[in-house]
Amino acid sequence: MADLTPLLAFRWSPRAFDPDAELSPDEAASLLEAARWAPSAENGQPWRFALGHRDDETWKRILINLPGRDQGWARHAATLVVGAHTGGDAERAAYDLGQAIAHLTVQATALGLHVRQLTRFDRAGLATELDLPGGIRPLVVAAVGRLGDPFTLPAELRDRETGLRHRRPVADLLLR
Repeated sequence: MADLTPLLAFRWSPRAFDPDAELSPDEAASLLEAARWAPSAENGQPWRFALGHRDDETWKRILINLPGRDQGWARHAATLVVGAHTGGDAERAAYDLGQAIAHLTVQATALGLHVRQLTRFDRAGLATELDLPGGIRPLVVAAVGRLGDPFTLPAELRDRETGLRHRRPVADLLLR
C-alpha cells in the first residue's frame, strides 16, 4: 500500500459514539473553519451548515429526520452537522459541498474525533424542521463525536463495526 498521511489512513466512519463526550466550541469552530477553506469552483462556497449539539433543539430536529435504523446509533453522536448546498449548478455545488465535508472530516480526525456521513434521510422534512430558505438543499448529515463502545451496538452493526476495513485495490478504480 502506498504511504498515506495518518489523517487519512486512520480515518474511518464508526457507528459507536461515546454518549457522554461533547464537542467543545473550539472543536466545532475548527471543523467549520476546515470546511470553509475547502476548494470551491470560482470560490463560490455554495455550502451552508447547521450544527446541532446533543440534545439541543437543532440536534433533535436533525435526528428525527434520519431513518430509524440510523437514529439508534446517531443519537450518541456529540454533534450532528447538516451540509446543504445553495443551488445554482447543482452538480458543481454538490461536488464543492463534498469537498467541504471531506475537509471537515480530515480536521475531525486531526482532533481525535470521528465522522460518519449519511445521505439517506428525509430531506424535505429536514428542510422544514430547520426552516431552511428556498434554494438551500440538505445533502448530507455528518454525525461527529468520540469513539464509543462497539459492544453497545446491535449485533449486525457490532460485527460491521469491529470487522476489518476493506477497500478496493487501486487497479479496480482505474478506468481502462
